[in-house]
Amino acid sequence: MMVPLALMGLGALAAAMAPRLLARSDWADREPVLALWVWQCVVVAVLLCCGLTMALTAAAASQAVRGNVFAPAPQGVVEAYALSAYGPWAAPVALALACGAVWTALMLTREIGRARTRRKQRRAELLDRCPALPGEEPAGDRLVVLEGERPEAWWLPGTPPRLVITTAALRRLKGRRLDAVLAHEQGHARARHHWLLHCSSALATGFPQVPVFAAFRDQVHRLVELAADDSASRRFGRLTTALALVELNEHRGVFGPVPAQLAEVPRRVDRLLAPAARLSPARRLRLTAAAALVPVVPLVVTLVPALRVLG
Repeated sequence: MMVPLALMGLGALAAAMAPRLLARSDWADREPVLALWVWQCVVVAVLLCCGLTMALTAAAASQAVRGNVFAPAPQGVVEAYALSAYGPWAAPVALALACGAVWTALMLTREIGRARTRRKQRRAELLDRCPALPGEEPAGDRLVVLEGERPEAWWLPGTPPRLVITTAALRRLKGRRLDAVLAHEQGHARARHHWLLHCSSALATGFPQVPVFAAFRDQVHRLVELAADDSASRRFGRLTTALALVELNEHRGVFGPVPAQLAEVPRRVDRLLAPAARLSPARRLRLTAAAALVPVVPLVVTLVPALRVLG
């Protein structure tokens, strides 16, 4: 009975405290890729706590589930978990967590479905605005130039993927600045940022009352842009990337007194123009390893009774 309680307490603690601790950290903006890794490890740990608690409580409530969960285990291991002592609350907890798992799967499916619908609509609009010429392969080129009065560039994932840029952006951006914008979008594509965005949105939409999921969604949307900025700046320089961001976004009126949700672009420009020192390789390695250990903790807590018997 202590193992499910410990797992639920650990999951609740991580869900409540992780957003606060990560918000106080002074290195996330300097190391956005590492920050994304830490957030993913924390969220996986919370989900593992829920999943393992569901498995143990379901095993306590149902002999059939117990036979599947502990199928390869000796009888002594099963007795070490004292499943019969869980009491009448095991079945409701298992049912609630199972409903949560189903709801998570539904939210993720809905998010992916909506994303596919949006992609199909945008591809149809793209084909309408930029039809293939006679003899031209529709899927031949990954770069698509659209006639447009607003300078814009975006990556459209799918099969085949598309990098879209408007003629206004081509007129405004020249040379290395244009290359920096294209490298930014290619950075999103290489890192598969759209999958992170889908998963974070699904969790935050499905469980708005869980602070770690809402914070995960907000931070993912911010950190993927910083990571793509860094990808472009490593190839074309921070000043060039910052100037490209300014020229691409100044028509939106985001530079000056603006609401908080529109102030992210100026902050990105300031970060590129006045970069803080990166963490040392040793500290990055330590943080990476520490984050990788976070999902291991629920597994260790779950296996403690079995290890005691087998040891």
